[in-house]
Amino acid sequence: MPPNNVTEFVLLGLTQNPHLQKILFIVFLFIFLFTVLANLLIVITISLSPTLSAPMYFFLTYLAFIDASFTSVTTPKITIDLLYQRRTISWHGCLTQLFLVHFLGGSEVILLIVMAYDRYVAICKPLHYTTIMQRGLCQLLVVVAWIGGILHATVQILFMVNLTFCGPSVIDHFMCDFFSLLELACSDTYEIGMVVAANSGGMSLLIFSLLIISYIVILSSLRSHGSEGRRKALSTCGAHFTVVVFYFVPCIFSYTRPVTTSPADKLVTVFFAILTPMLNPVIYTVRNTEVKNAMRALLKRRVS
Repeated sequence: MPPNNVTEFVLLGLTQNPHLQKILFIVFLFIFLFTVLANLLIVITISLSPTLSAPMYFFLTYLAFIDASFTSVTTPKITIDLLYQRRTISWHGCLTQLFLVHFLGGSEVILLIVMAYDRYVAICKPLHYTTIMQRGLCQLLVVVAWIGGILHATVQILFMVNLTFCGPSVIDHFMCDFFSLLELACSDTYEIGMVVAANSGGMSLLIFSLLIISYIVILSSLRSHGSEGRRKALSTCGAHFTVVVFYFVPCIFSYTRPVTTSPADKLVTVFFAILTPMLNPVIYTVRNTEVKNAMRALLKRRVS
């Protein structure tokens, strides 16, 4: 139980317009189904295709799995709430949603770093690639991503469990958000807000900056490659960099600021929580010939 009488929160949702709610319900339902199926298709394709055994595809499998899990945590609740005028979430449900969002989000951050490192080794140290990126190291890096996500989410939740809420219990959002909860708390939340901003926003800004630097190094090293190798490397790195931008920019916007909310938060959250998990499989399949060919071969095999 929370240390107060507030046992649930009322979510104002994305819009109060009944007609727009029905349209958004259909749109979000389609996006959810497409996101889950597309990411699971990537997982199945890579798992069953012997041609996709490189470390890059090993990491892509887990990225797709995280995206499918992430959208399953956020989108169904958001979509179903569009059918109701009164939307609520329990205290424990709110904490669970926060934990899962930051657990999966933190794991994806570390995984994106790992994938950038994989591309750096493949392009800048090609002769040592198979020696460095062995199966055992790849598995260890994935375990580190999961553990890092758990630690990140646990730190965030520990700051929330002892907050006192006196009312009102209305959140001007369509899902639980740290800053929205901090604004409702009765106690002084300035220090907690700064820690949350440093933990989520500061780390996102730092990691994004390091990833930008890593891609500058990678691009500068491509001058020594042939035209075909340069084209293939640019295509792979371009897809990965696009995913990085789509993921980190909303995080930086949401958390690198004082504890406050703004009307733009809802649109940023829609992009981050609903659209980004859908765009990732599209980006990686459209720009990756090997994945597209493996998907076609798998579908032909199943049809036959």
